[in-house]
Amino acid sequence: MDAQPNSPEARDIRYNLHAYTDARRHQQTGPLVIEKGEGIYVEDNNGKRYIEAMAGLWSVAVGFSEPRLVEAAAKQMSKLPYYHGFTHKSHSPLIDLAEKLVQMAPVPMSKAFFTNSGSEANDTAIKMIWYRSNALGQPERKKINSRKRGYHGVTVASASLTGLPNNQISFDLPIANILHTSSPHHWRDALPGESEEQFATRLADDLEKLILAEGPETVAAFFGEPVMGAGGVVVPPAGYWEKIQAVLKKYDILLAADEVICGFGRTGNMFGTQTYDMKPDIMVMSKQISSSYLPISALLINEKVFEPLADESHRIGTFGHGFTAGGHPVAAAVALENLRIIEERDLVGNARTVGAHMQKRLRELASHELVGEVRGIGLIAAIELVADKATKAPWGKPGALGTLTNGLLQQNGVISRNMGDALAFCPPLIITEAQIDTMIDALRLSLDEALKQMKA
Repeated sequence: MDAQPNSPEARDIRYNLHAYTDARRHQQTGPLVIEKGEGIYVEDNNGKRYIEAMAGLWSVAVGFSEPRLVEAAAKQMSKLPYYHGFTHKSHSPLIDLAEKLVQMAPVPMSKAFFTNSGSEANDTAIKMIWYRSNALGQPERKKINSRKRGYHGVTVASASLTGLPNNQISFDLPIANILHTSSPHHWRDALPGESEEQFATRLADDLEKLILAEGPETVAAFFGEPVMGAGGVVVPPAGYWEKIQAVLKKYDILLAADEVICGFGRTGNMFGTQTYDMKPDIMVMSKQISSSYLPISALLINEKVFEPLADESHRIGTFGHGFTAGGHPVAAAVALENLRIIEERDLVGNARTVGAHMQKRLRELASHELVGEVRGIGLIAAIELVADKATKAPWGKPGALGTLTNGLLQQNGVISRNMGDALAFCPPLIITEAQIDTMIDALRLSLDEALKQMKA
């Protein structure tokens, strides 16, 4: 990379190790340095503006630089800049946000517990599940099931739940007692001629066989995203969640819904669990809860989970878990104001109507020579790129075509993210149909440019 020695790019290379980045390649290419954000747009340090088609990291629901969130943070910072929820302590934003989330939940929930990220929340859920099993006198019931291609975070336990190889290779993961069942990606994994309903039935059978092989008395919970996000925006096939939940109910296995990406409007309902009629015992929330203006995440647990935890904490004398900044008053105040904006501006409705337009426009690209599949719901989608539509074969090394096209798309003023050869789109919930059209036009141009380069 040709950069001045004291430029932001050069200093970044000198001092930063980046997440989800090839560290050696970064030394050659350097970063895209983002300096400003407004609405659905961000601007780099050279003054170039981009549509942020990933809402940052699936998360900036109300857009960038929302004045009401800035004001909420400043007001709370001046009143109570920090306090905690340990040892019978609390504060108003913590109480108000817990009440709001429990009341918003689409199924009956009992209590909220606050953490700082989706990873921490899923890690905490695992600990709660194990704690509960001990409280119930079932110390053998510790195994937890998630899915191949699922994403649940990067802490030691949550990265073990995650079903993506790059989150586990060389980290000595997964840890013991984490099981992975089939991915619900019909386009990629269905047998020839297998309908979505038949595919879903087979996946439910796969799960039941795994539970029986392990011993139902040893399996405590199942974790799943309503729609898989970082695994490539995998939308479940028809009947999938109904069939999976029937298996879990048969063996009295808890369901933990990871709503970190789907929650607060993304799928066209307030929660992804509503979109797919899920009945979770645990709901994990982050990202759009505060539009990621400040780090905050939450777990909601029902009575079935809470009551044994309460009994065990009483027996021991404490629930020995918590985070210094869990339920931070400033983050909680921002989250409350963010949720007010989502409701007042009907951004869930916008995700439904503008999302339908985005899905329609993306599906117009299905005939493009490089597009193998278009999938999505609401304001979340992906296009899967292939070199050969018939065989679904990649162009060279898997991920090479996605990387090429994503780079061209960024040059054309749209920031997306490729997970292998799947390009994802998850724009802020405030996006308009006209802005969607601009985004899709840039995508079509980028696909054409990629095809031209491949044939050169």
